[in-house]
Amino acid sequence: MHNAILPPNPMEELEQNKKQAENKESKKKLYDLDKQKKDEERKQREKTKVTKGVFKKVILWIIALGVLALIVWAIASGPKTPQEDIISRSGIHWHPTLSILINEEPQEISGNIGITGVHRPQSIHTHSPDGVIHVEFSGTVRQDKIRLKEFFRVWRKDFNSECIFDFCNGEEGTVKMLVNGEENFDFENYLMQDGDRIEIRYE
Repeated sequence: MHNAILPPNPMEELEQNKKQAENKESKKKLYDLDKQKKDEERKQREKTKVTKGVFKKVILWIIALGVLALIVWAIASGPKTPQEDIISRSGIHWHPTLSILINEEPQEISGNIGITGVHRPQSIHTHSPDGVIHVEFSGTVRQDKIRLKEFFRVWRKDFNSECIFDFCNGEEGTVKMLVNGEENFDFENYLMQDGDRIEIRYE
């Protein structure tokens, strides 16, 4: 007896097709959900990255402003120059004249003291070997900047109440200073003035 091949049952075939369609639809839904989830995760990462970048910039700005505020505070609260120590607030351009005699022998005060490079003078300098000291400052000028010792510091020579150059008080002579013809005992601490005639003697 032969097994008879039964024709496909339309109901079963319909049910199978329905299941296949459901499986395809389910897979598509799962794919779409997975894609949507990945897109949301990517957007969240980008958003987090942007937020972190903005936050970092804000922090850096806060730090920079804090440092600036500290600098301003330090300058404002730093030691202030007493009014009596200020010679000028708008600069000066003075020309005292200096002469030095050692045992009545005039000493050369060379030109270009305090000038280096292509005419780049320090605030205190000379141009010619005539003893004229150029005292040139801009802005606020304090007393300690125009003392006679500042010229000798620039010149790299010694001068005080005890010595001029290598000649010091002793049996061979004594240091003496005249300003505008009158004896002065300020020596290296003398505050130079415009037009001064300063004479240092060792005799």
